[in-house]
Amino acid sequence: MATGYVERRLAAVLAADVAGYSRLMGADEVGTLSVLKAVRGELVDPEIAEHKGRIVKTTGDGMLVEFASSVDAVTCAIAIQRRMAERAASTADSQLRYRIGINIGDIIIDADDIFGDGVNIAARLEGIAEPGGVCISSSAYEQVRGKVNADFVDLGELSLKNICRPTRAYAVSPRESPVRQASTPVSAPRLSVVVLPFTNFGGDPAHEHFVDGLTESLTTDLSRINGSLVIARNTAFTFKGKSVDVKALGRELNVRYALEGSVQPGGNRLRVNVQLIDAATGNHLWAERFDKPIADLFDMQDEIVARLANALGAQLIAVEARRAQSVVHPDVMDLYFQGAACRNRGPTPEHLASAKGFFEKVLALEPENVEALVGHAYVDAIRAGSFVTDDRIRGFQEAEATLVKALSLVPDHAQAHMLLGFVQISTNRAAQGIAECEQALSLDRNLAAAHGWIGIAKVYMGRAEETEAHIREALRLSPRDTGAFRWVHFIGVAKMHLNADFEAVAWLRRGVELNRNYAIGHFRIAAALARLGQLAQAKTAAQAGLTLDPNFTIRRFRSHFASDNPAYLSGCERACDGMRMAGVPEG
Repeated sequence: MATGYVERRLAAVLAADVAGYSRLMGADEVGTLSVLKAVRGELVDPEIAEHKGRIVKTTGDGMLVEFASSVDAVTCAIAIQRRMAERAASTADSQLRYRIGINIGDIIIDADDIFGDGVNIAARLEGIAEPGGVCISSSAYEQVRGKVNADFVDLGELSLKNICRPTRAYAVSPRESPVRQASTPVSAPRLSVVVLPFTNFGGDPAHEHFVDGLTESLTTDLSRINGSLVIARNTAFTFKGKSVDVKALGRELNVRYALEGSVQPGGNRLRVNVQLIDAATGNHLWAERFDKPIADLFDMQDEIVARLANALGAQLIAVEARRAQSVVHPDVMDLYFQGAACRNRGPTPEHLASAKGFFEKVLALEPENVEALVGHAYVDAIRAGSFVTDDRIRGFQEAEATLVKALSLVPDHAQAHMLLGFVQISTNRAAQGIAECEQALSLDRNLAAAHGWIGIAKVYMGRAEETEAHIREALRLSPRDTGAFRWVHFIGVAKMHLNADFEAVAWLRRGVELNRNYAIGHFRIAAALARLGQLAQAKTAAQAGLTLDPNFTIRRFRSHFASDNPAYLSGCERACDGMRMAGVPEG
């Protein structure tokens, strides 16, 4: 198929925005806008013009600028940040600070706009720059070193979001500044981590590829965590076989965390030890051990990496949330991490309410913050599907609207696809929901919960015999997940729909052991026991459920039917009969 000519050229691209702009606008909309206009008119735009830059476009607080020379771009950025610092020292509106990213690369020209990786990398570098700072790519660094009056801090090779190749980045530190000394250290970004090469204690060359594969796969999978900055494998592997001072390493690579591990064979078993270390203090924050029979090494690698990635994601968020609690003036990421940590503690009403409160604070400052939108939708969806409300449809509708908005902003957001799948599965659209969950897994293979939702969807489709395999995959990927109780419960539900009530009781009890506050688990145990003729135990289980949720009724249970499939509805009616025999109120 013929294509039209695409105009390209090599250019230096500068991306800039105001740090915390939404928060500043929320606090004083008129004042912030007035200051921004003054800064643009008196300082920023004149510097760009003086350095021969072309403002391609502006987006509220942000701007995209093209330069023919990388030296002009970097000297312009330094001049802007220096004058902003001087202005802040002499005026009351010192909160307005730019973050600037610069890259040199091939760009696509479309009328007056520009596109391509050259632009995208500049935008990602702006996102990791400190407020008041400048971050440049290695391609820009090679052109400007020795030609501008600045020092450069090597940040290592970074895995930037939606950029397929690792990007080496440098923080710019001007040598002469009346306000900010050049020796001021650049603080390590949040969720910044290096995965050090794992040690092969056995020394068996046959295991060396397995050991290196763990390091590479973990580096890739951790980079999928929202807000993470993971040092690329090429840099990490320069430390292979060396004794590492983690605190010195943290300063050298400018990271907050280091992950180190070892692999040790013993007979027909393989032991993997992993530790997460605070790079500032050297303290061990978390440790995990895997001890498994040696089987297919590639299958073992996938399982271990998935388990580690899931556990580490929760641990890193928890650590960042603890840091954020001590921040006097938290920004959106501080608030987000605290909300995510509450969400990860489990779906109790208290944790969900706390999580929603933090996500709402983020959205008040940044209405299009995708992670907060997804977190907010999670709370609404889990509440709607937890049998604690009579108005489940409204909760699912609100969650779906929020997720559609999030996906319009970031179409490849794996968790948003998964949660949208859960909503659809729960509202008589099981096939559509399974497709969304499968899309989520294609974007992030470690999303164990997606397998869980597919498992319960099979029950809603009248195919309960397929559920257990999906749940076992979820448990394989994340056996200690805070949602594991729900997945085990799903197998119990499937067994009830297959008329295997004895097996159902065993699985449902396992779910309740993992979360004794899961009221619907007690009610379903009561129904299964009643159908087995064990009425005394059934009534005890029903009473345990009513103690947790005194307002639960069979009428509410019926209002939560998720499908019109005849086989599914028949199984639900059998559960209602069992609950009725166990003494659950009709309502």
